[in-house]
Amino acid sequence: MVEEGALLWEPTPEVIRSAKITRFQEWLGRPGAYQDTWQWSVDSPAEFWTSVWEYFEVAGERGDGPVISGEMPATRWFDGSAINYAENALRGDPARLGVIFRDEAGNRRTYTVGELRAEVGRVRAGLVRLGVTRGDRVAAYIPNIPEALIAFLATASLGAIWSSCSPDFGAPSVIDRFTQIEPKVLFAVDGYGYGGKSFDRRDVVQDIAATLPSLAATVCVPYQNPIESAVTWDDLRSEEKEPEFDRVPFGHPLWILYSSGTTGLPKPIVHGHGGIVLEHLKALSFHQDLGPDDVFFWYTTTGWMMWNFLIGGLLVGSTVVLYDGSAAHPATDALWNVTAEEGVTYFGTGAPYIVASMKAGVKTHGLDKLRGLGSTGSPLPPEGFAWIYSDVKPDVQLGSFSGGTDVCTGFVGAVPLLPIRAGVIPCRCLGARVESYDPEGQPVIGEVGELVVTQPMPSMPVMFWNDPEGTRYHESYFADYPGIWRHGDWIKILPDGGCVIYGRSDSTLNRGGVRMGTSEFYRVVERFDEVSDSLVIDTGQLGQDGRLLLYVTLTTGTALDEPLVTRLRTTLRKELSPRHVPDEIIEVPGIPRTLSGKKLEVPVRKILLGVPIAKAANTDAMANPEVLDHFRPIP
Repeated sequence: MVEEGALLWEPTPEVIRSAKITRFQEWLGRPGAYQDTWQWSVDSPAEFWTSVWEYFEVAGERGDGPVISGEMPATRWFDGSAINYAENALRGDPARLGVIFRDEAGNRRTYTVGELRAEVGRVRAGLVRLGVTRGDRVAAYIPNIPEALIAFLATASLGAIWSSCSPDFGAPSVIDRFTQIEPKVLFAVDGYGYGGKSFDRRDVVQDIAATLPSLAATVCVPYQNPIESAVTWDDLRSEEKEPEFDRVPFGHPLWILYSSGTTGLPKPIVHGHGGIVLEHLKALSFHQDLGPDDVFFWYTTTGWMMWNFLIGGLLVGSTVVLYDGSAAHPATDALWNVTAEEGVTYFGTGAPYIVASMKAGVKTHGLDKLRGLGSTGSPLPPEGFAWIYSDVKPDVQLGSFSGGTDVCTGFVGAVPLLPIRAGVIPCRCLGARVESYDPEGQPVIGEVGELVVTQPMPSMPVMFWNDPEGTRYHESYFADYPGIWRHGDWIKILPDGGCVIYGRSDSTLNRGGVRMGTSEFYRVVERFDEVSDSLVIDTGQLGQDGRLLLYVTLTTGTALDEPLVTRLRTTLRKELSPRHVPDEIIEVPGIPRTLSGKKLEVPVRKILLGVPIAKAANTDAMANPEVLDHFRPIP
């Protein structure tokens, strides 16, 4: 058992002296503690975000309009400015290595910045021939391969709007997304590999294209078997041409991301060129401490916002590692091996992979260059923190971050100036005025409350697509507290500025008035060697206690016998509270998760309360929809 808050790592004087944020503080003429810099960044947001633009010498026209105007959710940024994401991503020494590509089969490709620019110029010219212009949507059904990045940058260079889904999405899930945005061009692969297997996607691509009457062309990116009667990748890039970059207003749409799609029609979340450039420069440089000497790898697919965050490494001059395939093929240590082989200096992944590596007893090696490690997607338990320092690398800075697709960044995270403590996220990120609200809507310190953001950030959505009055946007974040962003997570902000995330506030366990995040429950249950995964659901409604149900997936050769049930109940009673002992413990063959690995707590809760599976969950957005049949309405 690792105590929450146990000190695991402290920055040395050299780490602090060489940190990118220290150089920024010196440039500002504001040296000092991180908390003081954060306070200034939220007290003087116009000054702070202007300093980010100036410090990084952002390519674009600053304009003479106000930095911030209007209240959330109608805030405007940098009126009169003009900027292009792709122009900023492709700056710098053309000989510098820009991209390393790896896949699970061991294939490898590299691109210098100059080679990336040349490819972007070719694909941009091809898109122009297909009639793509500013504001048109370009969709992609494509894995995390260099062609995805090149196609995105070419799209952005035109002021057209990018949107992508991973090819492990089923056709209905992709159709739900792309039919909302009416793309002019669809990039698609014929198939993909995962876990040592090959998956043909030609029929799926045809089904998707057939539902999109707006398409002028489907471009086949060859990966396995060519798609008939489609424009080929080589055809598209046949014209050698130097790239151009159309500068657009600060809030001009850059890409459309989607809510997880676990319930209802996915929300098409639109981010702007300027907001993403400034936010990712800030986050990647000051919090991840990345720069031109770094190799940046985050395990992700093109259907998760972390892909968009990963490729932002180009903005700070880092080499980005694109990986396609399973994290655990041929074995659980696959990603650790890539990190070692490519000399990665910052590796990021989802918290479940760290926990899985810990449980599998992974032995890492060759991580001499690794100095930063990121975790996101779900709360990382204290034991996961401790395992990194005991079994991976004692001098690495582990950064657990929490944010979301909604802002394509983290609200809270790590920074090189602050120590790392088990289970604790060190700080609120620069420019993010995050608070914890009690049930009366008042900020609290040292207590669990609703995570809210009380002033705008430039990477907040510029809109939802097809939401001209802003109704869906308002209902998603501002319905509970007018003018204040409610994110839907439980958070505790500590007196020293550290934070603990306790899971989604709409799936929190509330037993007899004692509220507890599901992450605390999983921390106890999944420490058992017999339990490989778990899901806890509180069926209480409208302030009334319901039943507390614990679903467990067991390791091979283990049975849910009376001794195990007793041990689970006893440990939960001791380590959580008597109120949080499950009414029933049920074995299931798998825990339902999204394609990005998140547990479907809210949809399962709806199913238990009688909502049909088809209405409670979007099975095409799930990694394992077949397991939903094992969750039945409670009597």
